[in-house]
Amino acid sequence: MSTVLFEANLPLPLFGRGKVRDSYDLGDKLLIIATDRISAFDFVLPSPIPDKGLVLNQLSCFWFEKTSDIMPNHLITPVDKTDSLKRYFSDKTPIPEYLIGRSMITLKAKRVLVECVVRGYISGSAWTEYKETGTISGVSAPKELRESQELPEPLFTPTTKADTGHDEPLSKKELENLVGKTTARDLEEKCLAVYRYARDYARGRGIIIADTKFEFGFVDGKLILIDEVLTPDSSRFWDAAQYTVGRSQPSFDKQPVRDWLIASGWNKEPPAPVLPPEIIKATTSRYIEAYQRLTGRTLQNVSS
Repeated sequence: MSTVLFEANLPLPLFGRGKVRDSYDLGDKLLIIATDRISAFDFVLPSPIPDKGLVLNQLSCFWFEKTSDIMPNHLITPVDKTDSLKRYFSDKTPIPEYLIGRSMITLKAKRVLVECVVRGYISGSAWTEYKETGTISGVSAPKELRESQELPEPLFTPTTKADTGHDEPLSKKELENLVGKTTARDLEEKCLAVYRYARDYARGRGIIIADTKFEFGFVDGKLILIDEVLTPDSSRFWDAAQYTVGRSQPSFDKQPVRDWLIASGWNKEPPAPVLPPEIIKATTSRYIEAYQRLTGRTLQNVSS
């Protein structure tokens, strides 16, 4: 049985702590743990979402394995049993069971400081911009598009990667100035290739991947895919059976949380409010359904 995990606390050197993931230094490798923390409007909320970390970790592992022929990635092994971690813990230190199913051992990469966004459908901030200016990330788009419509071709729309605040769109020239022409070209080509593969795969399982973001890093001078990939946190998943052009779509993600926060009247200043049980339960259900529909697998080590 899994434990609802808000924060990992291991007798290992802490490498980094993000909004959702805790990373520990294993020398030339990392132990990356997906917690049950959830963020919204740039805040980590005080209420964890049970089994969310399991979904993020196991779905990322699924996609890393599926797409490794298209783009190498940082995954060495999923932690599906504690034996794989024994060498990193002292003989007298128990290895937490919560690591099973929600963590992975990865290569240690030098991160490329760019959010690599691919859009296959027009929605969210892209739709807002298009209505105002007729552009998507500053680039001219076809006329008379409707909300949630599939684009003629997927668009690569990179942004800055901000530690705080909002990411800002990057033009092709700005991206080249930031990472170099060769890396900029490779990022675009690989992002579009992985997205197209995943889009087609997911369509066969009744899921539309409207957009997604990827992160990359270098290991020994080689560009690889890192962090998470094609999860409900990094992607917009829609139910193909409910898809209707001309409106926003129900998503397999934190939509219940965002909707409740907006309706609550929260002013988006600390402290963030505690989520009610029914919103937590609805969000867990969405994450698990996305995992099961995409993978055809049963989620490992669930809490219920």
